[in-house]
Amino acid sequence: MLKNRITNPILRSAAEWLVTIGLAVLLFFAVRGLIRTAKVDGSSMAPTLEHGDMVVLNRIAYFVSSPRVGDIVAFPYAQNPSEYFIKRVIALPGDMVDFHSGYFYVNGVQLEDEFSAEPTISMGNIQFPIIVEDGHFFVLGDNRIGSQDSRFSQVGTIPEKEMVGRASLRIWPLDRLGRVE
Repeated sequence: MLKNRITNPILRSAAEWLVTIGLAVLLFFAVRGLIRTAKVDGSSMAPTLEHGDMVVLNRIAYFVSSPRVGDIVAFPYAQNPSEYFIKRVIALPGDMVDFHSGYFYVNGVQLEDEFSAEPTISMGNIQFPIIVEDGHFFVLGDNRIGSQDSRFSQVGTIPEKEMVGRASLRIWPLDRLGRVE
């Protein structure tokens, strides 16, 4: 198309480069809008995710469906919104979450804590039981002893609209490259 309208070969080449660069920039921003990365800071998701791990956040996942129990999600850290907290969803809107004797209960059923190695010591500073409000999710770190999560009023339940995406792939370190579950 450009070849038919621009007869000067230098201008034609420049126009082709501009179109190519323009398309590359558009593609970059389209992909950036759908996929983000986040670096794990701290040990709150150990052993699933370790300090320094880099994960891909799938932003498309929550355009198509809502978060599910077991999803690892990222959301802005309230004290510094440019950083993300990464936690696991354990309860959905309308679920009742309770805590006693070192264990969480969701709708009266003890949480199968396959992700956490030890019973939870701290119930945080919120009053249990709670009903997860509509449009919100209750999240916990896999390392219950070293996690600031929905048990604490500074974090609370997470509105779905604040979720940046689901952690779906670990890309760093390379020796641990793979799907995140």
